[in-house]
Amino acid sequence: MTTLAVALISVAGTLGGTLGGAVLSQRASRAEAREQNRRVDRQQKQERAEQAVQAKRDLYARLNTTARAYRIAGRDVVEAVARGETLDPALLDAAKEAWAEHYSQAQMTLASDLLEVASSLNRALGIGYSVVKQLPSSSDHEAAYRRAAAWFKGPLSDGVYLLRVALRQDLGVESEGEFEQWRLQMVTALDSARDALAQQLETERRQANASVDQP
Repeated sequence: MTTLAVALISVAGTLGGTLGGAVLSQRASRAEAREQNRRVDRQQKQERAEQAVQAKRDLYARLNTTARAYRIAGRDVVEAVARGETLDPALLDAAKEAWAEHYSQAQMTLASDLLEVASSLNRALGIGYSVVKQLPSSSDHEAAYRRAAAWFKGPLSDGVYLLRVALRQDLGVESEGEFEQWRLQMVTALDSARDALAQQLETERRQANASVDQP
């Protein structure tokens, strides 16, 4: 009986040790699997964050590039007119369409402060396009040229610069002191200049239509 009891205890101890080891092994495997899943989740989150930052950078770069190209295309037409030359209008139209495409994308992704800057510049670029298109029909070509040249070299150039600084500020590439106050001042100045120019163009169109309607 003593021998049998010892044998049973030995078997029970062996089985208990085996089962206990299996349980511990399963727990260790589950813990390792959970840690592996956490590492994968962290890596995926990091990759998504990096992709989002890169997508933002790409969009900002396209906005800056197409805004500059649009302004330069309009300026080149104005300078060609001053020289008595003509440029292919398709170049300006292509620049306009490229900007419009990326601006429409930006409208769905930009934060409100950046969208305010981009929207102000969009209106300024649009009035610049109208100025260029109105040059051939202007009654005072010299005055129309000076006004167009001043617009592309002055307020519109400032607007493109404002957009670039605002985008770089958002990316953390540069940090300007009192940026928010400066941004608001620049947007206000650009909008005011744009409204004044639009009013001038509208007045000239009305005068031109009135002279045509007169017998």
